[in-house]
Amino acid sequence: MATISAKATLTVSSPAFEHEGYIPEKYTCEGENINPPIRIKGIPKEAVSLVLIMDDPDAPSGVFDHWVVWNIRPTEVINANNLPGVAGKNSAGESRYKGPCPPTGTHRYFFKVYAIDTLLDLGDDTDKKMVEQEIENHVIAYGELMGLYKKHK
Repeated sequence: MATISAKATLTVSSPAFEHEGYIPEKYTCEGENINPPIRIKGIPKEAVSLVLIMDDPDAPSGVFDHWVVWNIRPTEVINANNLPGVAGKNSAGESRYKGPCPPTGTHRYFFKVYAIDTLLDLGDDTDKKMVEQEIENHVIAYGELMGLYKKHK
C-alpha cells in the first residue's frame, strides 16, 4: 500500500485502557468480544467521515485485521459494543468486530483512525486493503491507539 499522509494528528484514546497498556478481557475472545470505547480528539472541521481499522501486526500469518469500519460520522466518542458505521470484512471474512485472541504470546493491537474528506461508497464485502486504497487521497488527519493482549486461558 502507498503511504497515506495526513495533514493533522488525531488523539485516539480509550477509557478502558492506556496507550500501550493491556486491553481488558471484556473486549477479547476470552470475554464479551465487543469493541472497546474509543475517544477521538482533534477532528478537523472539514472531516466528512471517519474510518477505523483495528489490526494485529504480530499474527503468525501476517497482519490480522480485526475490525474495518467506514462512514463513521465525525464524533469524539465511539461507544463500546457499537457499530458506528459500515463494517467491512475482517481477516476471518466476517463484517464485524473480532476481539484480540492471540494464539501465543502478547500481541499488539492498533486502533487506527482516519478523518477523511468524503463518504465511501463501498459494500460490506470490502476489506482493509480496498478501504486503504479508497482513502489514500482523502485523509486529512490520522491517529492511533495501541493496546496489548495475551490470552489467560
